[in-house]
Amino acid sequence: MARVTVNLRAVTSWVGITRLFAVVLSCIAFSLVASTGDFGSPYGTWCMFTWCFCFAITLLVLFLELLELYPKLPFSWDDFTSAFSMLATLMVFTTSVVFPATFISSPCSGSKCARQAVATTVSCLCFLAYALEVGLTRAKPGDISSFLSTVPGLLKVFEAYVACLIFCLLDADSTEAGLQWCVAVYSICFIITLLIIIFTIGRCLSYVPCPLEKVLVGYNALALVMYLTATVLWPLYNFRGQSRPASCDRDCEWDKNLGITFLTIFNLIAYLVDLVYSTKMVFIRAPP
Repeated sequence: MARVTVNLRAVTSWVGITRLFAVVLSCIAFSLVASTGDFGSPYGTWCMFTWCFCFAITLLVLFLELLELYPKLPFSWDDFTSAFSMLATLMVFTTSVVFPATFISSPCSGSKCARQAVATTVSCLCFLAYALEVGLTRAKPGDISSFLSTVPGLLKVFEAYVACLIFCLLDADSTEAGLQWCVAVYSICFIITLLIIIFTIGRCLSYVPCPLEKVLVGYNALALVMYLTATVLWPLYNFRGQSRPASCDRDCEWDKNLGITFLTIFNLIAYLVDLVYSTKMVFIRAPP
């Protein structure tokens, strides 16, 4: 029988302690919301899924590192944990904004509202825990052994997540060629970025028969130009000659289009920063 080694540093290092805090806080958050019984809407389901998903994956990461089982896995562990911590940071941040905006009304009174308010506070602390983990595990300048722990790698996760949020807000089909182009931009960039993340975790990028770093720089430049066109065309076609309807509710299409506009700008900035960092890593070498 194979001997099991226990690595206590998995729970006593700063990264391990941060992960323990994230496990406890996410567990408290979904337990409090579950006790209210009020999470049946799509927004509530998303919030519960976020807390449960982050709790389960972080607990699994701690277990695998504690027993040192992760080297047996057929993928890059450092890239996986870096990508997950960044994804968890973004998911919990979104949940910490969506949950109170959807479920907590003013004035807040009663036991149910108190539990929802505490769950929101705990969720914000959970976000800070995951953000701290990202900071602790981020690669030092010049270290590219784990791509997804570098700034360009973390930005890849951000770009893919923002694209997912855009897809969630896309509501109605449009025959406008400009809007169809914008949807194509979101889809193409999302697919390519997601493939880069998957291939990096799966250690498949080494099989690409071309200078990968320069290909990534070229892709970032192309994605930047594509998102620049979407940043102009999306609001132009959606808000031309239109103002916000007086009867606009929570699921109003006008508000969703405005949200897509801001998310497009966020991804435009992300691809710009990604291009700058990638270019610096590939073409500007530090002196020996």
